[in-house]
Amino acid sequence: MAIMVTKSSMPEYEDYIKEIKPIFESHHLTNTGPLYKKLQHQLIEYLNVPYLSMFVNGHMALETVFQAMGLRDTGGEVITTAFTFVSTTHAITRNGLKPVFCDIKPDDFTIDPQKIEALITDKTVAIVPVHVYGSVCDVEAIEAIAKKYNLKVIYDSAHAFGVKYKGKGIGNYGDASMFSFHATKVFNTIEGGAVAFHDESLRESMHSLKNFGIKSEECVDKIGGNAKMDEFRSAMGICNLRNIERCITARGKAFARYNERLSGIRGIRLMKEQSEVIPNYAYYPVCFEPSEFGETRDDVCERLKKHDIYARKYFYPAINEMECYKNSDNKETPVTAEISRKVLTLPMYEDLTAEEVDKICDVILEKIERVNI
Repeated sequence: MAIMVTKSSMPEYEDYIKEIKPIFESHHLTNTGPLYKKLQHQLIEYLNVPYLSMFVNGHMALETVFQAMGLRDTGGEVITTAFTFVSTTHAITRNGLKPVFCDIKPDDFTIDPQKIEALITDKTVAIVPVHVYGSVCDVEAIEAIAKKYNLKVIYDSAHAFGVKYKGKGIGNYGDASMFSFHATKVFNTIEGGAVAFHDESLRESMHSLKNFGIKSEECVDKIGGNAKMDEFRSAMGICNLRNIERCITARGKAFARYNERLSGIRGIRLMKEQSEVIPNYAYYPVCFEPSEFGETRDDVCERLKKHDIYARKYFYPAINEMECYKNSDNKETPVTAEISRKVLTLPMYEDLTAEEVDKICDVILEKIERVNI
């Protein structure tokens, strides 16, 4: 049987059926129903954040927060990373803002704060760092820069659900944090997302903007869209949240097994473990150094496919090398370019067994072991 790069966590069938039964009785399918409110309160408690607004997906959550903060169509510049999923940059661009790409750190692949200030101009309005693979950005350094230049900080926390730093939920850093609840994430609502924030004045704006800008039955005072989370997705979230600790623990075991097998191998570079971080084991990225390992990342990826093992070149190409962004002004991101050409995310999900991890590692190390014979 094929081993895919990811596999969605799902509750027991009977658990989900029990949760959705009231929907069939009430016919309340969407528009901030009882299950939406139930999940919203549970997530506020679990993520330990003051306010949270849920959306149909993470992209619309991120896209909406720019508008709620009054940044849309200002023509401003937003400093961000090119080592991310394209949704991050699209959310900036679709708001009439200009992405300015900052390079990343080579150890944890997050935005390099030491390179941010040089990119700030009188047009800069915000910084959008990404907690890549669940690795936590240097939030203290970013906060200091933002305060110095009076900039908003909106974190793309799509990979960081449940991650804690210095005892605090990751959604407490910056002015806002977007979480993705896509089917491939540690926690999913099939499709979905949310924004955690601190400023209570954003609550009404976030709510109305995802509901066509409707303030009341007879008043539409904003130009909004339709990005509400429905009751069926909320029910899936409620069920999956019950099992989230079990899910993260299981992923952690697979993560540890990978470390046992791949640590200390010449030509294989693993992501640096971060201090004071409680991780969620969202991804297992590996960088291959061709001159030392003897094969490129692409070689390893193709060899895995021949054994029905499907890893992912994530993120490749870098955003500023994609067709729609390659003509952007700032393309000096050498670390990003290097990592994007060397990184491979290996299969990682709740049901991944130690035997499957061993099979994956056996294939990766096949050439190494032959050489050592």
